[in-house]
Amino acid sequence: MSEPVRPSYLIKGARLVGAAPTDLLLRDGAVVATGSGLDGRGAEVVDAAGLVALPGLVDLHTHLREPGREDAETVESGSRAAALGGYTAVCAMANTSPVADTAGVVEQVWRLGREAGLVDVQPVGAVTVGLAGERLAELGAMATSAARVRIFSDDGHCVADPRLMRRALEYVKAFDGIIAQHAEEPRLTEGAQMHEGEVSTRLGLTGWPAVAEEAIIARDVLLAEHVGSRLHVCHVSTAGSVEVLRQAKARGVRVTAEVTPHHLLLTDELAGSYDPVYKVNPPLRTAADVAVLRAALAEGIIDVVATDHAPHALEDKECEWAYARPGMVGLETALPVLLHVLTESTARGLDDPALWELVAERMSRTPARIAGLTEHGRDPALGVPANITLVDPAARRTVDPAELASRSRNTPYAGRTLPGRIVATFLHGEPTVLDGKAVR
Repeated sequence: MSEPVRPSYLIKGARLVGAAPTDLLLRDGAVVATGSGLDGRGAEVVDAAGLVALPGLVDLHTHLREPGREDAETVESGSRAAALGGYTAVCAMANTSPVADTAGVVEQVWRLGREAGLVDVQPVGAVTVGLAGERLAELGAMATSAARVRIFSDDGHCVADPRLMRRALEYVKAFDGIIAQHAEEPRLTEGAQMHEGEVSTRLGLTGWPAVAEEAIIARDVLLAEHVGSRLHVCHVSTAGSVEVLRQAKARGVRVTAEVTPHHLLLTDELAGSYDPVYKVNPPLRTAADVAVLRAALAEGIIDVVATDHAPHALEDKECEWAYARPGMVGLETALPVLLHVLTESTARGLDDPALWELVAERMSRTPARIAGLTEHGRDPALGVPANITLVDPAARRTVDPAELASRSRNTPYAGRTLPGRIVATFLHGEPTVLDGKAVR
């Protein structure tokens, strides 16, 4: 039996990053022609006049909750949220139930992603068994499984034991893997409810000192430098962490780092509302930290923007601050938040090619390169896999939690009007989103 004919698509008049508007013909999962006035006979036409064509976005840090907490999110619902946010690939964190610490669990997540078919779901394996920080998980088995895991993280927990962290870095070096660290010295954050500083003192909440993050990053860059292995730092949130990373990169340490949209925009002052939607791990920091994070992202000391999309069931967030689970959903708002931040902090307008170049680098090319996702993070061009996001820079959207595709509603941006609208997302040449709506 012959395979069904795959439809082709003609994207007309898209503005490529740093280039003039052009047409893109997509067929059999790739860009097969570019130029003006392409003959698209037999192809479905997508009018992209005024739209920016980005390489499909890639998220290094997504919590999809399945298996175990399907009440908060599933691979399918999270994938749909990702596609609507312009993503074509996401890295699914390991803190599921059961934990993704074996080849069997990471393959389950990988297969669920393939069945959903909305984004490429790349599982992240746990560093330690059960995220307990006591002994290494099956790193080699996960790396050689069908999921071909390359990033390992106990995110939500720090690999606090330096000897275990060294062993993990040594182990993954054999296959050029990465240890992605949740940088938090647990003995300094016991009982912590928010950033330690003036606001926590005023509110009477136990503070989380910046040094709890910075001390682990400093230790781990030294370990990575000693071993010669790859280290990735999750959700950097303090000015001191940026300085540690700056020094490490100057020495040639193989370290990369991410920052979340919420740490680029929101501050610890919001904790004064006692609204648990603003409770997150690591906590929101000061306006001074936010300014340093923004500058470090523009400079490249921080390599990527990652969502840390953390959906929670209603009962886990709509409760007293002290009992609320930390985390925010972010896949559907990440690009608009970043556009807001960049226009605010760089004095560049949404018509500036340099702004879109920075977006493409921090949200697609670099994260794809870090994760080893060779079919992603490539600008639309002849022969390139057709993983493409079309954005309307002139549109503005007011965030309505009820309209989110995620199963959870814990967004800190409810009621905010943000720039940019994802008009279409193409995965392997076929649309997952058209006219701003999921197509399946």
